[in-house]
Amino acid sequence: MSISTEKYINPFTDFGFKKLFGTEMNKDLLMDFLNELIYNQGKIKEVKYINPEQLGRSEDDRRAVFDIYCETETGERFIVEMQKAKLNFFKDRSVYYASFPIREQGLKGDWDYSLKAVYTVGILNFVFNESKDDKSYYHSEVKLMDTKKKTVFYDKLTFIYLEMPKFSKSIEQLETRFEKWMYVLKNLPKLQELPPQLQERIFEKIFRVAEIAGMNKQEILEYEDSLKKYRDLYSALDTAEKKGITEGITEGIKKGKIEGKIEIAKRLLEKGMSIEEICDVTALPEKLLLSHMQQYLSL
Repeated sequence: MSISTEKYINPFTDFGFKKLFGTEMNKDLLMDFLNELIYNQGKIKEVKYINPEQLGRSEDDRRAVFDIYCETETGERFIVEMQKAKLNFFKDRSVYYASFPIREQGLKGDWDYSLKAVYTVGILNFVFNESKDDKSYYHSEVKLMDTKKKTVFYDKLTFIYLEMPKFSKSIEQLETRFEKWMYVLKNLPKLQELPPQLQERIFEKIFRVAEIAGMNKQEILEYEDSLKKYRDLYSALDTAEKKGITEGITEGIKKGKIEGKIEIAKRLLEKGMSIEEICDVTALPEKLLLSHMQQYLSL
């Protein structure tokens, strides 16, 4: 489907996701969505956006760039990520990212280590291997747990994952507001009008904000570029998988064979992806990737 046939933007593109959730004028959409995710943990009344680029303590430390990073009026931090493709060590990456809003709460001098809650929200366009056969389980909420008592040990660190491919309800089957959000996020670019079942103020605004015809020329150019990168990423990964490059990469690394990942990296570089994004997709160390890319670019 080309942009000329789509009426609404694709939320899985960088531009689409940030237009819906990452601007001051649309932060009511973000708050409504987050309130549905944590409906049993208090209502969010206000959020402020924080710089999504988080730096390490030194120049040599790896940085983190979040899609959306915000703080509520009571100090809770939310990292919200739209993850387009499955990454190696994705869970490790989530935990690493969560360390930034934890660490930044540290105070100099006398401090009792009291922390505000941190939430990492992942809207995933893939499914976890360990739960792929359970089609009904698409909403995971993870906290630190006492494994013997099966009770929550620490409730201020929460990871919420939404496996979007598993959500298959039709518009007629939607029962809750949360399910309506899931339906909109998954199906927005396929729709041509606001369904009667979604005629609520917040969803009416989503459809109004997401309408391509309402965007200015610069926004359309930015969206077209973002949509192209989104499609190119899937094309590159699909091509790699069909050629058998993706399968067995982990085993190949153990044997010292990284050619498969380097080939994927070359394709992604040609498609305009950044070195950091390629590292996330391929799980290649940045220094190793840069050395191979320099050799590739000099050919």
